[in-house]
Amino acid sequence: METIISIKPLLAVLVSLLITPILASSRAPNVREAWTFVAAVAKVLIIASMVPAVLKGAEIVYTVAQVVPGVAIKFRVDALGMLFALVSSSLWIVTSAYSIGYMRALKEHSQTRYFVFFALALSATVGVAFSANLLTLYLFYEMLSFATYPLVTHHQDPEARRSGRKYLLYIVGTSIGIVLPAMLICYNMTGTLEFSMQGIFAGTEPKATMVVLLLMLVLGFAKAAIMPLHSWLPAAMVAPTPVSALLHAVAVVKVGAFSVLRVLTGVFGINLLTNLHLGTVVCYIAAFTVITASLIALTQDGLKRRLAFSTIGQLSYIVLGVALLSPKGMIGGMTHIAMHAFGKITLFFCAGAIFVATGKKNISEMVGIGKRMPVTMIAFFIGSLSVIGLPPTGGFFSKWYLVLGTLQADQMPMLLVLLGSSLLNAAYFLPVVYKAFFCTSEESMFQNTIQEAPIWCVAPLVVTAVGSIVLFFYPTLFLNLAKLAIGG
Repeated sequence: METIISIKPLLAVLVSLLITPILASSRAPNVREAWTFVAAVAKVLIIASMVPAVLKGAEIVYTVAQVVPGVAIKFRVDALGMLFALVSSSLWIVTSAYSIGYMRALKEHSQTRYFVFFALALSATVGVAFSANLLTLYLFYEMLSFATYPLVTHHQDPEARRSGRKYLLYIVGTSIGIVLPAMLICYNMTGTLEFSMQGIFAGTEPKATMVVLLLMLVLGFAKAAIMPLHSWLPAAMVAPTPVSALLHAVAVVKVGAFSVLRVLTGVFGINLLTNLHLGTVVCYIAAFTVITASLIALTQDGLKRRLAFSTIGQLSYIVLGVALLSPKGMIGGMTHIAMHAFGKITLFFCAGAIFVATGKKNISEMVGIGKRMPVTMIAFFIGSLSVIGLPPTGGFFSKWYLVLGTLQADQMPMLLVLLGSSLLNAAYFLPVVYKAFFCTSEESMFQNTIQEAPIWCVAPLVVTAVGSIVLFFYPTLFLNLAKLAIGG
């Protein structure tokens, strides 16, 4: 495999970090938001410029500093990191546009602070994507935790503060209390934390030790919201909707799932997990989360809370796919990072647009809303199809590969979990769409006059909904990156 030494990975991380002083000092909203777009576009272009080399099988590396023997602050752009970085950086542009419409329409306070920490969060996200070892990933993981805390507590009311404390307790408490000790044990046993397709262990370690370490690292990255370390995520729904979109589609939860994938594939390695049958342990933990979260989502009347529990289940699809340890299952899990991102961000954008236009948060208050906000609710339908895994949306491909992966791994219980949870997905999304469009005039809670949210809210959700459909017809880029990531 060709190794290219380049500063591009560092630049991709720094570009949004370097504009934060400009954003913080800007008095004019138009200037502040213009710089946000400049940084977002620059980040995408830098990342995109590395795609051809990665697709040819090369790795792009850059070492910032040596910390201890065998461990450096180091970046490495490989296929899996590129997949995640492309998704997060491209959706940052759309989310920034949506933020303008949402924050201005509601005349939200502290908008400068909001955009500053949004930029910091995207720097941390790309830092995680391009980390070459567990230490670098851990540092950017923590940076993301503290960058998103002011976003979660944006409203500064008692509920926001309570949710913020819960957020930090779960996210930072687990990373310091569980992941950090696990990292020290790994380094003590192996002398390295560098990600490797073969894993970092010799394969002669006691199985009990490996099981404990695996559970520490899988559960310790609590941003993945694997049960029982999940309740921070619904609590974080007090944040403004663009922050929820950031949490659930672009950055935070995907960083958690991505970190777990790195642990499985880069720290333990597929061979060790297969030989010790450790993948099955992770499969059943993820399967429990998928089904339980889907059942809870069915009971939620708050639209954002229903979406939150949906996200908890969908994240575990990603973990489950890779834990199957079959090539098709791993491809399905990895591509679900992208497919779910486009579908779920569309749904959150729609929830925010509904709130901006009507002030409604609960599903029971949205009967007939499709006749008032047809564009928004059609986009909601498309996003729902993607999350359920139905054509013509990209979510179909990731779910299809996940199903094939269960057959390839001869895991019939996991096949039943995937099929059953998809039915549950349909059960908690499609009735929302049905009641929005197909109700009598007497049942409708809205007049038939069309009144969509401002264009800066509606245009981004149209873009991401169209993106979900485009990924059905052109999934090749993400599928190729996933195949390269597993050595295919």
